[in-house]
Amino acid sequence: MKIPYQQLSSDALDALLDEIVTREGTDYGAVAMSLEQRKLQLRSSLEAGEANIVFDAETETVNVINQQAFNEINGNIGDEF
Repeated sequence: MKIPYQQLSSDALDALLDEIVTREGTDYGAVAMSLEQRKLQLRSSLEAGEANIVFDAETETVNVINQQAFNEINGNIGDEF
């Protein structure tokens, strides 16, 4: 299920981004970035519509995935939600 980031309070979004960027094994490429830089990059991707917050009811987890992956999972390539 997609969760629009705008529906989260500022504090909730901040806490979610903190949790995601500090997960073990999270990869942000070859260049090392601070936690704040990673959070800013992730927030920018959400604001630009390049990424989505998704909740998986089966595992009861929240993740951020890019728009292409979201479309592929939902069979809606080219559609916006």
